[in-house]
Amino acid sequence: MTTACLFHTDHHPHTLENHVEHAGRLETTAQVFKDADILSRMRLVDPRPATEGQLLRVHTRSYLNTLKWCARQQDVIWFGQDTYALPKSYHVARVAAGAALRAVDLVMTGEVDNALVIARPPGHHALPNTAMGFCLLGNAALAARHAQAVYGVEKIVIMDYDVHHGNGTQDIFYDDPGVFYVSTHQSPFYPGTGAATETGHGAGQGTTLNIPMRAGYGDNAFARVFERIVWPAVHRYAPQLILVSAGFDAHWADPLGGMLLTLSGFDHLTRELIRMAEECCDGRIIFILEGGYNLSAVAHGLLNVAYALLGDTTVSDPLGVPNGFKTRNAAALPPIDVLLDGITAIHGFDGALAKLHK
Repeated sequence: MTTACLFHTDHHPHTLENHVEHAGRLETTAQVFKDADILSRMRLVDPRPATEGQLLRVHTRSYLNTLKWCARQQDVIWFGQDTYALPKSYHVARVAAGAALRAVDLVMTGEVDNALVIARPPGHHALPNTAMGFCLLGNAALAARHAQAVYGVEKIVIMDYDVHHGNGTQDIFYDDPGVFYVSTHQSPFYPGTGAATETGHGAGQGTTLNIPMRAGYGDNAFARVFERIVWPAVHRYAPQLILVSAGFDAHWADPLGGMLLTLSGFDHLTRELIRMAEECCDGRIIFILEGGYNLSAVAHGLLNVAYALLGDTTVSDPLGVPNGFKTRNAAALPPIDVLLDGITAIHGFDGALAKLHK
C-alpha cells in the first residue's frame, strides 16, 4: 500500500492574527506527525500552485482577477465578515488547490494507492465567483473537475463530513450527474444551506445527498448514518473515485461546532470510506482537509486518516469522550433513525443495500 501525503508547508503568509483559521492548524499537525514518525512511511510530495487554467474549471475569471487585486494591496481584504485575503493569500490558496490536483494525478495514474492532502485555506464554501466561510478556492471541487477533464472520470463521489454544509461544492455540481455530493452537517447552522430536500437540479437531480443533523449527535448517530444512508448511496452510484472533504469541526471539543464526534468516531467514518473505495473503485480515495479548529482534534484526526490509509489499526485519541454536560444534552435528541427515514424516502434507497457491505 502506497499512500501519498501532500503537506502544504508554505502556508504561513495566509494567517490573520486572532482568526480561528490560522497557521497553527498545520503547525500542530506537523508536530504530531513528526512525533508519530508517520511521514517516513508515506510518499511525501511537495504541492505546486494550480494554474489559472485549472482554476477556471471552477471559478470565474472576474473572481480570479479580484484575488489578484487583493495580492497587490497592503492591507487585509474581507469577503463578508469572516473570510480574509492578505497579499500572499492567493498564492497560498493556489498551492492548496494544486495539492488536491496533484493528489488526483498520483492516484489516477496508479503511482500511489491513495492520498492525504493537508493544506489550507479550506475550500468547500468557496463559490465560483467569490470567497466564503474561510475558503478562497474550492479545493475538492477543483480536484473533481481535474479528474473529469484530464482522466475522463465519469462518476465521482465527494463525501463531506465537515460540521458545516459545503454550499460551494454543492453549488458547483448541483446540475452535474458526474459528481455525487454527500454531506453530513450540523443544522441549523452556518451557512444555512443543505436541507434534505436539496437533491440536485436537471441532469444532476438525485446526485446531491444532504444529511442535516441537529447539534449534539455523536459517534453512534454518525455510524448509523453511514450504515443506513451513505453505504447504499455510494453503492448505488458506483463511483470511480472518492474525494473526502475531511473537516474535524464535528469533534466535541471544536470551538465552533456543536456535534459530539470523538476522534475514534471520526476514525470509524474514515475506515468506512476506505472500505467503500475498496469495494467500488479499486481503493482510489483522497482525503482533503477542510475545517476543524481545535488544534489537537485536527492534528490527531489527520494522523488517524494517515494510519487508516496505510492499513494500520492504530487510533490516536488523546481527547477522549465529551464531558458530561454535552452528553446529557445529547440524550434529549430524537433517535437518528427518525431523520434517516425521511432521507431514505426522498432518495428512494432500498434498505437491503445497507447490508451489502456487511
